[in-house]
Amino acid sequence: MIAEIVAVGSELVSGQALDTNSQWLSRALGSLGISVHYHTSIGDDLAENIAAIRIACDRADLVITSGGLGPTQDDLTREALAAVAGVSLVEHADSLAAIAAMFARRNRSMADRNRVQALLPTGSAALPNSCGTAPGIWMNVGRSRVACLPGVPNEMKVMFDEQVVPRLRDLGAGGRVIVHRKINLFGRGEADVEAQALDLTARGRRPEVGITVSEATIAFRIIGEGATEAEALAQIEPTAEAIYERFGPLIVGEGTDDVVHSLLRELAKAGTTIAVAESCTGGLIAHWITEIPGSSETFPGGVVSYSNQAKIDILGVPAELIAAHGAVSPEVAEAMAQGVRERFHAGIGISVTGIAGPGGGSQAKPVGLVYLGIATAESVDSRKLELGPEQPRGVIQRRAAKYAMNWARLRLQGVV
Repeated sequence: MIAEIVAVGSELVSGQALDTNSQWLSRALGSLGISVHYHTSIGDDLAENIAAIRIACDRADLVITSGGLGPTQDDLTREALAAVAGVSLVEHADSLAAIAAMFARRNRSMADRNRVQALLPTGSAALPNSCGTAPGIWMNVGRSRVACLPGVPNEMKVMFDEQVVPRLRDLGAGGRVIVHRKINLFGRGEADVEAQALDLTARGRRPEVGITVSEATIAFRIIGEGATEAEALAQIEPTAEAIYERFGPLIVGEGTDDVVHSLLRELAKAGTTIAVAESCTGGLIAHWITEIPGSSETFPGGVVSYSNQAKIDILGVPAELIAAHGAVSPEVAEAMAQGVRERFHAGIGISVTGIAGPGGGSQAKPVGLVYLGIATAESVDSRKLELGPEQPRGVIQRRAAKYAMNWARLRLQGVV
C-alpha cells in the first residue's frame, strides 16, 4: 500500500509553522507496514487543495490529510474533497450533535459557523473526534482511501489511533512492519563516506540505505521491513554491522546521538573530565554539553574568553604570545587549552579560537580559519581548520565546536 500525506495550511508553506504532523504520521504508518511515498504541503487555497488531493488520489492507495477542518472560511479540506469526488456536502446529524455536546460540556455557546464542521461529502463517513470539535472524514475516492484529520497535533494523533488504525487493519494493513535505524558519523565528508559504501546505498537494495547530512554529521538511514518488528530489525542488522566495521572510529552514535553524546560517553568510560575555553564559538560547546543530563559528572566548567584581555586575565595566556602570533594561532589555542585545564583541574582541556566572520578576516587569516587546542597531563597540541570564507557565521561556529569535541573524543579512544 502506497500512502501520501497532505498537510494543509498557509502557515506551513509560508514557513511560519513547522509540519510535525507529516513526520508523526509517516512513522505511525511505517509501524503498520504502510510505505509513505509522498509528502505534500499546500496553503489555504481551494483550487490548490482540489488539485493536490486529486493528484494524491491518482497515485496513492491511502491519502491522509491534516488540517483544514476548522470552522473558518480558510478551512477548505471538506469542500476540496467533495469537489474531487464530484459530490455535494451534506450535514451529518450525529457530528453536529457531537459538536454541540462538546460546547455544552465546556459551558460555551456554539457559534453558528461551527455547523460547517458537520458538513461531510456525500458517501463519506465521519471520524468521531474524542478531544475536539471537528470530525474527520473517511472516504473512498477512485483507487484511494482518504482520511481527513484535524491539524491540531493532539486531536490528529488521537483520531488516527482511534479511528484510522482500525480501518486500516480491516483493509489488511498491519501485516508488515517498517523500522528505521540511523547511524551517525562525524569527521569525513559525505562523498568520501558514500565512496566506501556504494554497495550499501545501491538503488533497489534491501534493506534500503540512504545518507543524509546535518551540521557536518553524516547519517546512514537503514529501512528494514518484516512480518514483525523483530524480523525487520534482523534484516537491518547485517547492514549495520558492515557500517560499524567500515567506519568504526567515525561513528558517534545512533538515533539522535551526535558528537557531544559520544564525547561524554568516552569521558565517563575513562573516568576523566573536560574543560573548555571558547573564543569564536562563544560558549556553544559548553551549551551542548550541559544540555545533556548528568554532564556535571564529566564537565566541571568552561570559559568564554572572547577578548584578548579575557584570554590573558582568565586563562593566563601570555600577552606576548598574543602580540607575537595573534589570538587566532596555534600557540594561543594551546595556551588556552592548557590554561582552562589547569584552572578547572580537568583531565582534558580543549580550546577554540578563530574568525567566524563575516568580517575580520585577512589574506593571511581568512574567515573560516580556526585553531583548536587540546591539553592533557602528558601533552599540548593544536590543529588547524579551514572551514571556508563562504560559510555563514553560525555554520563556522557549529562545525568548529563539533570538530573540537570530536578531537577530544578520538583522543580518548586512542585513535589520534
